[in-house]
Amino acid sequence: MEYLPPANRVARGDLDVSPINAAGKNVVVIGGGDTGADCVGTAHRQGAASVTQLEIMPKPPEIRSPAHPWPTYPMIYRVSSAHEEGGERLYAVSTVEFLGDHDGNLRALQLVDVSLVNGRFTPVDGTEREIPAELVTLAMGFVGPQQEGLLNELGVDYDPRGNVARDRNFATSVDGVFVAGDMGRGQSLIVWAIAEGRSAAAGVDAYLTGRSFLPAPIAPTDRPIA
Repeated sequence: MEYLPPANRVARGDLDVSPINAAGKNVVVIGGGDTGADCVGTAHRQGAASVTQLEIMPKPPEIRSPAHPWPTYPMIYRVSSAHEEGGERLYAVSTVEFLGDHDGNLRALQLVDVSLVNGRFTPVDGTEREIPAELVTLAMGFVGPQQEGLLNELGVDYDPRGNVARDRNFATSVDGVFVAGDMGRGQSLIVWAIAEGRSAAAGVDAYLTGRSFLPAPIAPTDRPIA
C-alpha cells in the first residue's frame, strides 16, 4: 500500500515523484502472488538495478497435477507480464534477517531454504545466504484478521480458521456488529468482498428495520464452484 498507489499516481500524472523509488536499487519482493508481481513490474519501470521475488512455497509444476483435476483452478507455474520484464524468482525460501550497513540503511537479506515438514516450513541446514537489497516490499498473503485490539475488545467469536464467525446474515456473535470480506471469509478476491459487502448491507438493513429489499447476492458459506 505504501509502494504501489503512489507509483500509479505518478504514471497517471497526478504525482510528480513517488516517495518510494526503486531507481538504481537492488529490490526484493517478499511474496509470490499477484501483488508481488505488481511490485516486480513497478520496480523494473522505476529503473531498479535488480529485482528478486521470494516465495516460501515450492515452485509449482509446469502442468496440472492430479491434485487439481479439471475444472478446479490449477496451481501451475505462471509467467505474468511483469515477470516477462525480467528479474529472478526464488522458491521455497524464507527471510531470516534484514541486514543493515553502518549507517542503519538496508543492505541485504539473509535467506534460508525451507522444506515442509509435518505441515511446518523448516529451515534446511547449510542453505543460509545473503542477497543484496536496498529496497524490500512486503507482498505476503493474508493470514487472518488482527485479533488484538478492536476484535478482542468487542468480544466477537472466531471460526476454526481464526476469522470472525458470522451467521447467515453476516452478523457476528456481538449484537449489532456485522462483518464481511476477508475478515470473515479469509483470504480471497475483491469480487467476493464486494458481493459480501452487499449481502452484509442487506443484513444490517434487516437488523435496523425488520426487513430488507436490498440485494444479497451471496451467503457467507458460498464458495467458488471450481
